[in-house]
Amino acid sequence: MTTPNQRSNFLASSAAIVPKAYSRYTGIIASPDQHTLAPMPRIQQLPDHLINQIAAGEVVERPASALKELLENSLDAGSQSLNIELLAGGTKLIKVIDDGCGIAKDELPLALHRHATSKIRDLEDLQKVATLGFRGEGLASIASVSRLTLSSREQGSDYAWRVDADNGHVSEPEPTSLSQGSAIEIHELYYQVPARRKFLKSESTEYAHCNDMVQRLALANPDVQFTLTHNGRAQLRLLAGDLAKRAAAILGDEFVASGVQVDEGFGGLRLWGITGSPTLGKSSRDAQYFFVNGRFVRDKVVQHALREAYRDVLHHDKHAAYCLFLELDPEGVDVNVHPTKIEVRFRESQAIYRFMLTSLKKALAGTRAGTTPAGIDPETGEIAAPDSSVMAPAPTLTPKNYAEMAYKQQGNIPLQPRVQAPMAFYDTMFGDLKRDQNNESNAVGAENLLASLDMPAMPSTRAPAIPLGALAQPTFNPAVIQNASSSDTVPPLGFALGQLHGVYILAQNAEGLIVVDMHAAHERVVYEQLKNALDLQQMPTQPLLIPHVFPADKHDVATVEDNAATLEAIGFEISVQSPTQLAIRSLPMLLKDANPIELAQAVLKDIRTVGASEVLAGRQNELLATMACHGSVRANRSLTIPEMNALLRQMENTERSGQCNHGRPTWFRMTLSELDKMFMRGS
Repeated sequence: MTTPNQRSNFLASSAAIVPKAYSRYTGIIASPDQHTLAPMPRIQQLPDHLINQIAAGEVVERPASALKELLENSLDAGSQSLNIELLAGGTKLIKVIDDGCGIAKDELPLALHRHATSKIRDLEDLQKVATLGFRGEGLASIASVSRLTLSSREQGSDYAWRVDADNGHVSEPEPTSLSQGSAIEIHELYYQVPARRKFLKSESTEYAHCNDMVQRLALANPDVQFTLTHNGRAQLRLLAGDLAKRAAAILGDEFVASGVQVDEGFGGLRLWGITGSPTLGKSSRDAQYFFVNGRFVRDKVVQHALREAYRDVLHHDKHAAYCLFLELDPEGVDVNVHPTKIEVRFRESQAIYRFMLTSLKKALAGTRAGTTPAGIDPETGEIAAPDSSVMAPAPTLTPKNYAEMAYKQQGNIPLQPRVQAPMAFYDTMFGDLKRDQNNESNAVGAENLLASLDMPAMPSTRAPAIPLGALAQPTFNPAVIQNASSSDTVPPLGFALGQLHGVYILAQNAEGLIVVDMHAAHERVVYEQLKNALDLQQMPTQPLLIPHVFPADKHDVATVEDNAATLEAIGFEISVQSPTQLAIRSLPMLLKDANPIELAQAVLKDIRTVGASEVLAGRQNELLATMACHGSVRANRSLTIPEMNALLRQMENTERSGQCNHGRPTWFRMTLSELDKMFMRGS
C-alpha cells in the first residue's frame, strides 16, 4: 500500500515525462498543469491569392481536374473542335485550343479573377444552371498554383489578345496571333506548392486520368471533335458524329452492336442512350457513363436504379456497361453540391428513381432470344429515329408457315427411328397443307398433343397422317415453298436439329446455327411465368394425390407453422406431419415436374433467411428464381424434337430470355459466313 508521499512523488515524476498538449482551439502548446490559455490570434481576412490556393486544393485535385475546367469552359463557349496537348501527364503542360466565341480584350484579366463568370447573374440563374461551369473560380484557382497563359480572339474581332498569370499576378493584355476562339496553357502545375505536388502520381497514372476525363466529355458531346496529344504523340482523335459512332470509338463496336437502345420520356423527364447487353457484363465499372443534362455524374439514386434494373439479367460477378443521358428541367436538380460537380441532388429523387427503373426494365425486357438490337445500323453505326422500336419484333408466323419451314429444314435430314416419331408431330399438327380436310379423327390426337406441350390449339379439321416412312422423303409440292410470301420468315431461333450431350439444343435458322443452353433457357421461361402469375395473384397449384413426406429439422417445422400464408401465396401447401416431418400436399403448377422435396427445402431456407414479409416484397424475385431453377429441365435429359421446338418458341415470346436468372447467356448464333471462315470456304 502506497503512502501519500509516495503518490505525490509518482505524480511529479509522471508530469515530467508527459508531453505538452496541443490545443486545437488556440494552436498554442500548453503544459498539462497550465490552467490559463494564451489568447487566440485575431480573425483576419485572408489575401485573395491564398484564398485561390485553398480553393485549388478542392477544385484542382490533379491535372485531370484542371483539364476538366478548361474543356467545360470551351464547351460552354460553343466550341465545335477541341485540341488538347499534354506533357508529362499534364504536370508540365496542359494546353487547350478551341474555336468557341472567344473572350473580349477587356474581359481577359477579369476571367482570371475569383468568382468572375458570364454564366450566372443572380440566385435565380444559380437555381437553374444549364451550363457546365458557373462558379467562376476554376481559372483563378488554377492560375494561383501554376503559370497560366490565356489567349483569345472574340468572334468578329480583328485581333487576338493574351494575358499571363504567375503567382497570382495578371499581366495587361498584349496582342498575339490566334484564329477565332481561345487558347489556354497551364505550365508547371503546383510548382508553387511543392507539398501538394508530392501527392501527384506517376506520369502514366496522371495521363490515364486526363484521358478518362476527355472520354467522358467526348461521350457527352458527340457533335464536337476532340484531338488529344501526349508528349508529342497523337493519342485520341474523335470526329464529330452521333452517339453510336462516339460510343463505338470509346466503348467498342461490340458495345454498340449488342447494346439496347433506350429512349423513354415521361412528363419533363427523358432517358435516352445505349445500355449494354447483359451478356457483355464487365468485370469493373469502367464502362459506366451517366450524364444529367450533359454533365457526367455519380449518384446513388441512379446507380441503385441501374443495379435493380439489371438484377434479373446480369451475372452477380459482372457490372453493366452503359452510356445514358437523363434530361430534366434544370430547376429539378442541384449541381452545386460538390466542389468538382461530380455529384448532384435531385429535387424529386424518388420520382427519378421510379422513372429510371421502369424505363430500363422496359428496355431490357425486350432482350428476347433470337432478336437483335433495333435502331442501330451495323454498317454505319448510326442511331435511327428515336421513335423506332427498341428491339426488332419476332415475325408473325402462321401454322402453315411453321409446317412448310419445318419440313423444308428438317425433312432432308436422314432420320433415325428415334427422330422419325417426333417428326410425325408436324404432320399431325399441320396436316392440312397437303391432304383433304375430311377426317376429324386425327384432330383429337393433335389437340391432345398440343395440350401436353402447352401450345395453342389448331383448327379441328385434320386429315389422315402421312405414313411414318414417308417422312424421310417429304413430298411437298416445290411450288408451295417457292411461292411462299416474304412474310414466311424462319423463326428467330429456327427449328431444332438435335441435342448435344443432353445439354445443348442445336437449331438452324435463316442465318446459320443456333446453340441453346436448354436448362438456362427453360429456367428463364419458368421464372418469367412465375413472376407474372404472382403479380396477378393467380399462381396455379397442383394438388398431389399422395403427399410427399420428408424429414425436417425444427427450423423448417417452425418456418412452415409461422408462414403458412406466404407459402400459400406462392403456390405451396405444406403441413406439419410430426415434430420431425413435413408433408407437401400441393405445389405450383408450373413446377409440377420438379423434385418436390428439394424445391420445398430450398423455399423454406429462403423464407427463413430473409423473412416472409421481405420475400413477398423486395426479395420475391430471388425466391421465384430459386423455384424456377429447381423447376426447369435438367442437363442430360433427352428432349424430343417437338419439345425442343416448343422451348425455342417459348424463348422467342419470353421477356429477357437472352439470359438466365443468373445472368448467363441462354443462346448464341454462329452465322454461315463464320462457319465458312472456320473451314476456309471461298478462300
